[in-house]
Amino acid sequence: METIDFNRHPAAYTHWKLTVDGAVARLVMDVVEEKPWRPGYPLKLNSYDLGVDMELADAIQRLRFEQPQVRCLLVTSTRDKIFCAGANIYMLQSSSHPFKVNFCKYTNETRIGLEEFARESGVRTLAALNGTASGGGYELAIACDEIHLIDDGSSAVSFPETPLLAVLPGTGGLTRLVDKRKIRRDVADVFCTVAEGFRGAKALKSGLVDAVHSRSRFEQKVQERVAQIVAAAAPPRAAKGITLDPIRATVDGDTLRWEHVTLQVDAKSRVATLTVHAPKGAEPTDGAALVARGCKAWAIQCFRELDDALLQLRFGFDQVGLVVLKTAGDAAKVAAVDAMLDAHASHWLVKETRVLIGRVLRRLDVTGRSFFALIEPGSCFAGTLFELALAADRSYMLQDPARPVQLQLTAMNGGAYRMSHGLTRLECRFLGAPERAKAAAAIREPVDAEQAEELGLVTFAPDEIDWDDEVRVAVEERAAMSPDALTGMEASLRFAGPESMETKIFGRLSAWQNWIFTRPNSTGDEGALSLYGRPERPVFDYRRT
Repeated sequence: METIDFNRHPAAYTHWKLTVDGAVARLVMDVVEEKPWRPGYPLKLNSYDLGVDMELADAIQRLRFEQPQVRCLLVTSTRDKIFCAGANIYMLQSSSHPFKVNFCKYTNETRIGLEEFARESGVRTLAALNGTASGGGYELAIACDEIHLIDDGSSAVSFPETPLLAVLPGTGGLTRLVDKRKIRRDVADVFCTVAEGFRGAKALKSGLVDAVHSRSRFEQKVQERVAQIVAAAAPPRAAKGITLDPIRATVDGDTLRWEHVTLQVDAKSRVATLTVHAPKGAEPTDGAALVARGCKAWAIQCFRELDDALLQLRFGFDQVGLVVLKTAGDAAKVAAVDAMLDAHASHWLVKETRVLIGRVLRRLDVTGRSFFALIEPGSCFAGTLFELALAADRSYMLQDPARPVQLQLTAMNGGAYRMSHGLTRLECRFLGAPERAKAAAAIREPVDAEQAEELGLVTFAPDEIDWDDEVRVAVEERAAMSPDALTGMEASLRFAGPESMETKIFGRLSAWQNWIFTRPNSTGDEGALSLYGRPERPVFDYRRT
């Protein structure tokens, strides 16, 4: 069994340079053409692949935990007249369909993390486009709070995917244009169908950038704006952060083991079992103690491991259709961690830890796998870990007087980990009866299987006679269904209620990109993506569906 190493460190970045000077962090894109994530394509014109985005994700995460004094992040490039050409086309050409979709999903989650950095950590982000930002390069810019474009007569912003590749800006570009930047629909329509994009004054007038500066004054104007941001910013969250150590699993046959998370894959049945373990010993009781423990604290370590496990599932095990979610350990220890996370929510590291947990849970929400939670003897679905059961497509809780099983709600189920559309998982579960969500969030006594089923907190509560057969049949039936239909069904059912920019983006990644990436107009032998860079013109099936 092979794993993918998502660990990166600024000292060993290949494609980015991260520097921190007091309250200002500078993240500079300088992609090395001859060092793609996998052999077979050059990374020309600062185009990116999964390896480039791994470094970007690492940088954002490290700034949050390791550099709490930073108040402004400047994102730019070293290349003359090029900021970023977007996702590498030749990488996409040579990739499998599942990889393409999961790549788009991962890059979008990274950009959402950048937006969250500004919203939750109070760090304003500025994209200094010293050259053309095309496709995913412009999507990276849109993820920042401000965009400053150089006006040199050639540099532009563009979304050329529709006219050139017969696909869409794959990391939420269209949605961010109209939902985030509030670009007029007709203007956005023109912009997205003009391959060369908009330059200078036209980009500014259309609202696609926030400022345009001449080449001679570009660096000066950007630095002046950074200084203004820092001067107006809130005081630093702390003088010193914690260090994030690498997260790696050990491989034991068909099982991946981290300290607190275990992933067991049954390739034959196309089912994986993902088990999250409760803390084993005493955990920090306040913010200062959490800083002292650092990245080894259970709340940080466990969810970084869970994050890695989800990414391993997405990129390394595309045959797995169903993930069985389990927990193991002492529920009281989980509840104690939750009490600390609730009582000290204003502490900067506690807040970042809560944000990390929420982000990992949202990654689970949008992962293209079925999830069934099994609540059985030895489980600890309490508080934060009960969110796993609420995130699952179904939950089964054993009802056996001889082996009593309980679940536990805590303050963390009342709003700490909101979904992508802003609702708690309880509110989403009881969309038609909000009073039931409020009542459930207030429960503090352990809940047994009969009560859990009556309260609607689990899907089924079979007794000890039916448990084995009912669970086995459910798992086998689910694994036998069409993965395409299930992906569409789950994406439609998981986010009941209001839409947000984030849910729109992921809904379209699950549906539109899954469809567009398999259409012959793009990926067929004569499709636009397949023929990109060659003299032949694409051949389209012009039927509209």
